Amino acid sequence: MRLDRFLYHHSPHGRRDIRPLLAAGRVRVDGEVEKNSQHEIGDFTQVELDGVLLRSDTPVYLMLNKPAGYLSATTDSQHPTVMELIDERQTLHIAGRLDRASTGLLILTNDGKWSRRLTEPPQQKGEGVPKVYLVATADPITADTHAHFARGIYFAYEDLTTRPAGLEVLAPRQAKLTIYEGRYHQIKRMFHAVGNRVTALHRVSTGDIHLDPGLEPGQYRDLTAAEVSSIVPAHEIGPPPRRAS
Repeated sequence: MRLDRFLYHHSPHGRRDIRPLLAAGRVRVDGEVEKNSQHEIGDFTQVELDGVLLRSDTPVYLMLNKPAGYLSATTDSQHPTVMELIDERQTLHIAGRLDRASTGLLILTNDGKWSRRLTEPPQQKGEGVPKVYLVATADPITADTHAHFARGIYFAYEDLTTRPAGLEVLAPRQAKLTIYEGRYHQIKRMFHAVGNRVTALHRVSTGDIHLDPGLEPGQYRDLTAAEVSSIVPAHEIGPPPRRAS
């Protein structure tokens, strides 16, 4: 939204009053005097008029160590949700869900632009945020699984082939898997396509955001400024995130 429109909607002044008060230096944007009526106001821009804060939405970015048994949802009538573990549940949404039985890194935020960058499927080859999982399977992982995943697995329902995924076998029934998208039940469906079944799934990282080893299941903390800007450069997302308490 342009600054002049923002002032019209968030102050008692009429349209004709906006330009004179801007010219008089009575408006500050993120702490600096702003006289340009066309200045773009983002979701978390701080706007002051005569020293009075008209809006100050604070971006919040949280890392949760998701326990098994919790749904990645805001509400549910049958199962507990991850929001029940978070004090600020009213303002947050989940950026990249995990199945109820799955565990590990879950990110919650109120910044829609940032979360879309984190979760939306890439549009061009080479793009996409890598997501790393530890996977346990019912049967030994066959030697050709790596090649199948590297070529991509065809999903008939969506009529698409998954992007190449990296597989590192750690034990006969354990592996580290890196994917670059987040299709519905993607990892379970990939292993099912090669005749195996996932018995446990644990997300350890998304991009440069790694699950904090100090977080017990159910605990969470604020992301650091470096973790936030690793997904979207800081100049694209407005003011820095709230400091961890």
